[in-house]
Amino acid sequence: MRYLLGTAVAMTAAMSCAGSAHADEVVLKPVAEARVRYEHVDQDGLDASADALTLRVRGGASAASGPLSATVVAQGTLAVVGDYYDGLHGAATRPLVADPQNVALYLAQLQYRTPIIALTAGRQKIALDDERFVGNVGFRDNAQTFDAVRAEVTPLKGLKFDLSYAWSVRTIWGVDGHGARPQAVDGNNVFANLSLATPIGTLTGFGYLVDQDEAAMQGYRLSSQTYGARLVGSRALSTEVKLSWQASYARQFDWHRNPGDYHANYWLVDATLDVKGWKLNAGYEVLGAGGGPDGGKPFTSFQTPLGTNFKFQGWADKFLTTPANGVRDLYFGGGYHWKQLGPFSAVGLQGTWHRFESDRLDQHYGNEVDLLASAKLRRTTLSLRYARYDAREMATDTDKYWIQLDWAY
Repeated sequence: MRYLLGTAVAMTAAMSCAGSAHADEVVLKPVAEARVRYEHVDQDGLDASADALTLRVRGGASAASGPLSATVVAQGTLAVVGDYYDGLHGAATRPLVADPQNVALYLAQLQYRTPIIALTAGRQKIALDDERFVGNVGFRDNAQTFDAVRAEVTPLKGLKFDLSYAWSVRTIWGVDGHGARPQAVDGNNVFANLSLATPIGTLTGFGYLVDQDEAAMQGYRLSSQTYGARLVGSRALSTEVKLSWQASYARQFDWHRNPGDYHANYWLVDATLDVKGWKLNAGYEVLGAGGGPDGGKPFTSFQTPLGTNFKFQGWADKFLTTPANGVRDLYFGGGYHWKQLGPFSAVGLQGTWHRFESDRLDQHYGNEVDLLASAKLRRTTLSLRYARYDAREMATDTDKYWIQLDWAY
């Protein structure tokens, strides 16, 4: 951490010194964000509920001179009301809310960017495609960043190559992280992504080598290699109607020090229809059960340990780790959006229903309903969120709701 911070500060200082002679060549920009969130959880099997009122602030600055820039951002999370199990402290007598108190370096990166190439080194956010496999986990207060080097190359319009090497994953558990919920996970991670614009959408081929090289991380069983392809596109059917689609397929194998010997499949089909502010959505996502000599054992199903998993398979967080028998998620959703409603902009109402089943053995895990209302007032976004998981053959009935304010400068 001291190395990353020192490097970024040195770069900022160097560009500031250069700016003393050429003031118009250096642009300094502050970074300031704040979040206040109340999260309440009722979960069958636990006598007490969880009440978490947290405050998250981020502050820092970026300095840019031509194609060069340096960014340093620190963050802190405070539990104003801490009647919850944060995953690290105390006994799990209340439901888990994965927002432990924290003070840490969030970003410390150097970047060189032109219209053709972008090179980034240091602690940074990496969010690829829809963040299913590699993401920032932005919903959690402490989020997820990577100590990495990254190259993004766009040699031709519509063609992009994205390659990253990350030697450390900074987790959502913060400075007190330990054991299976560590502050950071070391390993030789490689993320490769090649995308091409086609008449039917953007076609992306990818290969993600995830190296969770820590014995505490399920005995290395979350190390994997995943290869696949993804197609995302949209088409206007009229001046007021648009159809969007996405489809993805991937195959995962054990990798590096993972003691398992397995393979598992992933696939997704999803379609959305926009009509005069109304949005209708349906999809089917499968994280398959594992095959091979160790298929059926824990952690041999399709796993996504570096993904922004809160975005998928319901907000109740019942499937952050894929069960041994895999999971199939059939979902339907809809909503309405206003560009402007009184003093508010980007006003939206939406809901989604999920049916969760196993990929093997014909188990009905449960159903879930997720609801969201959001609006923006100048620099502040207000969101109200609710999730209800109705357990059948996995986990327990759970109700969650959130009230959240986000402000960014």
